[in-house]
Amino acid sequence: MSDISQKCFGKNGGFSISFNQDYTSLSVVSNTGYRLFSLGSVDRVDEIFCSHDEDTKIAERLFSSSLVAVVTASEPNKLKVCHFKKGAEICNYGYPSEILSVKLNRSRLVVCLVDSIYIHNIRDMRLLHSIKGMVANPRGLCTLSLLSHLAYPVAAECGELQIFDAANQLRRLKLKAHDSPLSALNFSYNGVLLATASEKGTVIRVFCVKNGQKVHEFRRGVKRHVSIGSLNFSTCASFVVASSNTETVHIFRIDAKAIEQAERRCSIALDTAGANNNNNNNSSSSDGSSDDDGAASTDPATTTGGVGGWGMSFIAKAVTNYLPTNVVTDVFTQDRAYATIQLAEAGLRYECVMAKLEKEIRLLLACEDGFLYIYSFEDSKGGECKLIRAHDLRTPLHGITEVDIGGNENDENTNSINVNMTKSMLPAPGTYAGVLKGRPADRMSADSDWCHDLREAVEYPVKVTVPIYDEIQFPPVKPIAVE
Repeated sequence: MSDISQKCFGKNGGFSISFNQDYTSLSVVSNTGYRLFSLGSVDRVDEIFCSHDEDTKIAERLFSSSLVAVVTASEPNKLKVCHFKKGAEICNYGYPSEILSVKLNRSRLVVCLVDSIYIHNIRDMRLLHSIKGMVANPRGLCTLSLLSHLAYPVAAECGELQIFDAANQLRRLKLKAHDSPLSALNFSYNGVLLATASEKGTVIRVFCVKNGQKVHEFRRGVKRHVSIGSLNFSTCASFVVASSNTETVHIFRIDAKAIEQAERRCSIALDTAGANNNNNNNSSSSDGSSDDDGAASTDPATTTGGVGGWGMSFIAKAVTNYLPTNVVTDVFTQDRAYATIQLAEAGLRYECVMAKLEKEIRLLLACEDGFLYIYSFEDSKGGECKLIRAHDLRTPLHGITEVDIGGNENDENTNSINVNMTKSMLPAPGTYAGVLKGRPADRMSADSDWCHDLREAVEYPVKVTVPIYDEIQFPPVKPIAVE
């Protein structure tokens, strides 16, 4: 593509683009349905499914499986669980109010409403737990890790959040990440870290999920408050990328030693608390002594950037006349962006991720204008990232590529949702879906059709191409015994 940087970045809007859990696939949602794409290289994006459905609000695919969770505008209270390779709706669930977001991993499916969250076992859609009476969450803000940790806001006036163990249905940790209400949060790919941002958008914080200690505090800006549209870790958990309604995308680098220091500070705090009860406030999740976005006070030991010694003192004194003292201190003890992307136009919403394409780390920006932008990234030196490719995802591609990517409720709150299991659509004989439809007689007698189709959709076919990610790091899924 010649002169990519000069192409039109007009505000077309009308599209919502989201990535799957390992950034190997994306879904494009619009008022004409949804489409699924596979990401294999910089130069090629393969369309693997195109629905001709009504206005769609949400379409979340489970990794590289055939399972897609869909919510339409005409039935915003209903979640449809689909097997897209068969063109079949496996089952659907009705909820008391509009579904705002859906999160998936290999064992759990989480549905977030404005004041409640429902947690399902993804292999049979059995409702395991429901969290009700939550503070109003009009954007459905929540995040689910691959280890089944669930984080969601628990306060309307500040950035306090709860980390919930969705695997065992237990509350694990509550921390106050910001003084202002939360606008974005996300777990790292390995589930060890949690990144947060508030409505002011000036500071990005990273916490250790194990103990709630602050690992990093990144300065996105000083004065201008922005709306954070996307906050994601790279799959290697070494970087955090944040986009907003401004013209700049920021990439921050995670220092592995900072994680060790956070864990060490927690041990020291516990030892000190045992010796002296007056020192119980050493946790990074306690007071609000930082800047305008200030819960989780800054600890210089966690930072790797900035200026130290007499240099910081001299510069701080020079700018004290222009900024408040506490802001000056915070600015010089917070890490700055390791790399940036300068966009041609501000005001559009971008979903930004960092993934490996053809063994190289790339920045992928999916924009509401219907384009996927791919940028280079120099992990050894950072700096300005350059646009190398743009893909138009607004209209169905010619010749869709079929990629070879190949109950009973016991919870006391289950009567609050309406369950409807629908019969799978019969595929045409001789098609690939027709082959998938075949099943042994003993399985037929043991499971209902919909339950079998659900488990089949969750399974991961053997990859015949070179995998983007090492299967040792992320092994194939195994059947989970239903409790």
